[in-house]
Amino acid sequence: MSRVGRKPISILENVKVEVKDRIIYVEGPKGKLSLNLDPLVDVRIENKNIIVERKNDSKKAKSMHGTTRALINNMVWGVKEGFKKSLEIIGTGYKAQLKGNNLVLQLGFSRPVEIAIPQDLKVNLGGQTRIIIEGVNKQRVGQFAAQIRAIFPPEPYKGKGIRYTGEEVRKKLGKAMAK
Repeated sequence: MSRVGRKPISILENVKVEVKDRIIYVEGPKGKLSLNLDPLVDVRIENKNIIVERKNDSKKAKSMHGTTRALINNMVWGVKEGFKKSLEIIGTGYKAQLKGNNLVLQLGFSRPVEIAIPQDLKVNLGGQTRIIIEGVNKQRVGQFAAQIRAIFPPEPYKGKGIRYTGEEVRKKLGKAMAK
């Protein structure tokens, strides 16, 4: 049995979980999420716990067992606490602004870069060089943060660019120093 998949998920306070027609619905104070269940996996709810079981021992069923359990756990945490990812902009004159439902980044390119903020995410700015992304869906928060970082990833010589808060950028020596 999968080590991750065999652990039951405890249902937190103020969170409602329901399984209908191979779809699991999770609702909490921060929002609602749903997940289509794989046919190789069964989910049942027993005394404030969600139990994920696989139907057979095929390789695909084993992999989906742990994956489904992790996805449901993230859904339960997301609707209760939410997920947060923060980015830093490093570089002289580089900054971020919010204009309506768009995030505008000035990164030294000839034009500012505008990114539409998805409806299910909330973006806050901590000053002009810090971007904080919040939402209930862990995958959507991480994907949007990665999309922003990909616009100008940190370069290895001076470290300028967009990076996750706490990310260590390995710096290289310049050409003159390498000899």
